[in-house]
This record gives sequence, C-alpha cells and structure tokens, in this order.
Amino acid sequence: MFPYLRLGPFLLQMPLLMLFIGFWIGSTFTEREAPRLGLNKEKINNLIGYGLLGGILGARLVYAAQYASVYVANPLGLFSPSTSTLSPIGGFLIGMSTALIYGYRQKLPFRQSLDALTPGLAFFMISIGVSHLLSGNAYGSPSRVPWAMYLWSDYRHPAQLYEIFLALAIFTLVLPKVLPARAPGIRFAQFVSLSALARVFLEAFRGDSVLWLDGYRAAQVMGLLVLIICIVVLNQWERIEPHETSI
Repeated sequence: MFPYLRLGPFLLQMPLLMLFIGFWIGSTFTEREAPRLGLNKEKINNLIGYGLLGGILGARLVYAAQYASVYVANPLGLFSPSTSTLSPIGGFLIGMSTALIYGYRQKLPFRQSLDALTPGLAFFMISIGVSHLLSGNAYGSPSRVPWAMYLWSDYRHPAQLYEIFLALAIFTLVLPKVLPARAPGIRFAQFVSLSALARVFLEAFRGDSVLWLDGYRAAQVMGLLVLIICIVVLNQWERIEPHETSI
C-alpha cells in the first residue's frame, strides 16, 4: 500500500492521483476514437466532462445519504478528497444519467457514442484497480496461497492484482480490430459484458464483499444481472441493421 505521498506540509492522496491519471489517459483514447467513428470530438469531450462531474457529485451525495448522521454532525466531510467516501453505484448511475441528458440535447448518435467511450472506460478500469492497490481497499479474503500478500493483519489473496490483470486483459480485447464488432454499440456491450464477468470472478476472492440475504455477494448478483442484460442487448443489436440513432 502507498496511500499518501508527503510533499512538505501536504499529503498527496496517491489513489486519487491514480484515478486522475487514468481519467486523463482514458480521455485521450476516447478523443482518438471519436473522429474514427465520425463523431465531434469537442462534444464527446463535453460528454465526458459532464458525466465525470455528475458522477463525482452523485457518488458523494449518495454516500452521504447512506450515512446521513455522520454528515449532519460534520457537514464539511462532504468536501473530503477521500475516495473511500464515494458510492460507486450512485456515482455511475448519476454520471451516466448526466451524460445521457447532454448527449440527448446535443443529438449525439447513441451507440456510436458508447463505442467511442469504450477504450477510455476500459483504461480507467485499470486505474481503479491500481488505486485499490495503493489504498488497500477492495482487499482479498484470507488465504495461504504462495502468492498471498500480507495486508490488514493477515495473508490474503492479492485481489487488487487480480483486478488489475483482468482490467488489462479487457482493455486489450476491446481495442478496435481485436474482437469483431459487426454493428454500432457492440464494442461497448462487449466491454460491459467482460467487466461484469470479471466482477463475478473477482468477488469470489474479496474479503470485504457486501452480503445479501443468506450470504449472497451483492456484486456477484449485480454482475450476473448485468451480464444477462448485455447478452440480450448484444443479440438484439447484432440482428438490427446499423442506422443512425441519437441519444
């Protein structure tokens, strides 16, 4: 773990820095992909910016709503730079909603826009894995495998390394001309499908999973649901003749 870097009197949060680096490099991939798909690069950049802003605000507000008593006692905690006080699901849903509203108003082609965002999102997933490794979050379950890492007073599966490796593999697979994509939107659906499958696999080694009912891992349940939806979407989009559809 390497959560902080001291620079004089300041502490630089390394996980947060890694997320910013991942966002910047991911945006570069998207900028290069947009013209190839006949999209306006400036509008795609704005789409990313609005989605990011909505995602950050949404992630913090949803987390604050879940722990309202803490933030009522300390309202300034809303402005904490800590990445551990964000709701990933809340941020994703609100960020996507914000981006969709912008795309709809700008009449951006829906499926082509998703394809343009795919390589950037895939690279950003790598940075999320690295940020988890730096912070010690998303740690693995106790294990005695030869490659176990010592973390939080026990030897554990290096779940963060598994996450980074799978994110790298998915990023490579969703690059243009690696997996066939016969229609607009297919590459994005492939990315989401692979990410959902990876999440189902990774959760088996996590030591901090949220459990539902009689011990079902919430992320695995959600991952399976997303995977099923993506399979249906893939089959439907592959049967439909490609045509220009706006968000």
